[in-house]
Amino acid sequence: MRHSSRFDVSAWGIGWTGWDSERQARRESVFSLSNGHIGWRGTLDEGDPCEVSGAYLNGLFEEHPMPYAEDGYGYPDVGESLINAPDGKVIRLLVGDEPFDIREGRLTTHTQFLDFRAGALTREVEWTSPAGRSVRVRSTRLVSLTHRAVAAIDYRVTAVSGPVEITVLSEIVANEPLPPVHPDDRVMEPLERPFEPVDHTVSGTGATMLHRTRRSGIHVAVAMEHDISGADASCGTDADDDIARTTVTARLAAGDSIRIVKFVAHEWSDAVTDAALRDRAEAAVSTAARLGWDALATQQRACLDEYWDAADVRIDGSARLQQAARFAQFQVLQAAARAEVRSIPGKGLTGPGYEGHTFWDAEAFVLPVLTYTLPDAAADALRWRRSTLDHARHRAKQLHLAGAAFPWRTISGRECSGYWPAGTVAFHINADIAAAVIRHVRATGDVDFEGEVGVEILVETARLWVSLGRWDDAGVFHIDGITGPDEYSALVDDNTFTNLAAQSNLRGAAEAARRHPGEARRLRVTDEEIGAWEVTADAMAVPFDAQRNVHEQSAGFTRRERWDFEATAKDQYPLQDHFPYFDLYRKQVLKQADLVLALQFHHECFTEDETARAFAYYEELTVRDSSLSSATQSVVAAWVGHLGLAIDYLTEAATIDLDDLRDDIDDGLHVAALAGVWTAVVSGLGGMKDGPDGLAFSPRLAEPTTGLGFGIRVAGAVLRVDVEADAATYTLTATEQPLRLRHFGEEVEVRPGAPLTLPTPPLAHPGPAPTQPRGRSPREVLESGA
Repeated sequence: MRHSSRFDVSAWGIGWTGWDSERQARRESVFSLSNGHIGWRGTLDEGDPCEVSGAYLNGLFEEHPMPYAEDGYGYPDVGESLINAPDGKVIRLLVGDEPFDIREGRLTTHTQFLDFRAGALTREVEWTSPAGRSVRVRSTRLVSLTHRAVAAIDYRVTAVSGPVEITVLSEIVANEPLPPVHPDDRVMEPLERPFEPVDHTVSGTGATMLHRTRRSGIHVAVAMEHDISGADASCGTDADDDIARTTVTARLAAGDSIRIVKFVAHEWSDAVTDAALRDRAEAAVSTAARLGWDALATQQRACLDEYWDAADVRIDGSARLQQAARFAQFQVLQAAARAEVRSIPGKGLTGPGYEGHTFWDAEAFVLPVLTYTLPDAAADALRWRRSTLDHARHRAKQLHLAGAAFPWRTISGRECSGYWPAGTVAFHINADIAAAVIRHVRATGDVDFEGEVGVEILVETARLWVSLGRWDDAGVFHIDGITGPDEYSALVDDNTFTNLAAQSNLRGAAEAARRHPGEARRLRVTDEEIGAWEVTADAMAVPFDAQRNVHEQSAGFTRRERWDFEATAKDQYPLQDHFPYFDLYRKQVLKQADLVLALQFHHECFTEDETARAFAYYEELTVRDSSLSSATQSVVAAWVGHLGLAIDYLTEAATIDLDDLRDDIDDGLHVAALAGVWTAVVSGLGGMKDGPDGLAFSPRLAEPTTGLGFGIRVAGAVLRVDVEADAATYTLTATEQPLRLRHFGEEVEVRPGAPLTLPTPPLAHPGPAPTQPRGRSPREVLESGA
């Protein structure tokens, strides 16, 4: 049968028609379901064929050694890697005595569709076995947003020709293999069979399995139960150390169907007893079975309706951009909705990429979206960071620094990065976390959260900066020998992004400590220390090249030799795969936005002219070998008036995963890059800026968009912004209080229930279009798919 070359376009979902084994791993990632606690990859129900099996629990990992060719002080000696949880999504089917396998027999139809409003993945298949028996299979799976521990599958088999005997094997499978994460056998050995069995029980059509990781000591319980209807069937359940199986057998006449609803519950802990963990899983699966599929699906839809009513991004004029924007929002929602004091991994729970680690981009890219669309999830992510402060304090002490040094990559809160130039010394992660706290409090007005969670993070990171920097004879504060966001630069002095982020961190800590004197006293903060933070912030170095009239990415950066882009072939990107890092580190070439990221995150520190000059300068140097870059460049391009370029970068950001532009989503989606799609629309085209002076908007349309709309949550209210060619309308709901904001610099007041429509002023000519390195304009990248 024929297959489509792209995902099917739909405004409220994404689908695939046909079958293509070469794109299987990509679809498994795109069709992943998660709630932030449980993650199920979009594998086929029957488990085979499968490229990357995946059933994950946020925070479940196994430890492994971190071998070094040459060891050194402060190198982490234990790594952490995401592992497969016991997988409860497997449902195998036998038709007669032949296994249902789409590679055998005749596949008449095969479709998959991920519905963003239902929060469910539906698959429909018509298949004829090699012996000529035909069946239709329809399965719908969901990972519940309302019942944190629960996932469920509605599995239906209809006999097209009959009579036929069908056998359904519904399983929980433990110790499924992971793709290799390291070439060293010492790393892989603990990950090959990470679980040891603890116990298993069966009862009727249900079973519970308990396991324990061999090194990290994490206990896991997975329970399943079934509701079987539509045909007379015989059932039985058995289990051993690594598999539990419920077998359902029925004889179907032509046109007859059998329906099996499978409920699966997942719990893990490193602190409770096995009996308590079993009770939790069995209680969760019992509740789900009592509610039934229809109630779970109805609750799922109601939860998502509430989310979309407030947060939907509407893009008129481009069906693919509309789909991509909602897909991005849906995946960000899935990554965090029920994480509840766990991290947001770089790949979410969509695959084993990055070993399941979280990075700085969770706070820098994902939390801004959550703060304005799902603020409770953002607060929980920051509570998780606070829960790891003891690890961060220990790391700072190990580095001979004060305060707390959060890890570059981690699952539990311990540092797992063994590469210093792009890991430990990228200290900006500490200010990124602090910035997320400041933004969350500013957007929500939640001063209780600030006192309970935020102050401690702000204080300890402020202490880090004071101990990390140095004063020169002129009274300027410098931060030397660190790495900023750009991964093609390392060990630089006075990285502008880092220094401005540290400056904001220091000022935010001082303000929060004064607002919460009791918490400040508990942390032994003195008035003298607060004053020192403010003095340090005011004296922060911000490198500027007066000759070129442009801010420097770091001290002396603009005086380096430029990379020879003309001599670099298209197939030599990404540069890191073809050139040594030492050469990249000493040249003017950027993997991703760095100074331009500072223009976005710290926009109040730059004039409009400075922003335009800096954007043009760094456009010539940025090759976007990172998935994080295009969204930021889209935002700033829109701010400086290059709307066509902003749309091109938005399109690139929106298709990085859906079109797999970098051929790297087999092991999971890029959650931070997906968050960047929202930011490119809302902050870029919508012109939204948040800062100490409140919210500001300067929304404009650009071809092919003919209309735009988005919603944000602010101070408990919902603000909707709808943009037309010559005007924008602001609508405020869910509050009785008015909201003051700025529209193209003019301060206005939006009252509840009284939409305010304001004109869009003419766009001044932005000047010459910025240029990119040869072959690296967004349109060229989109055309080449690299």
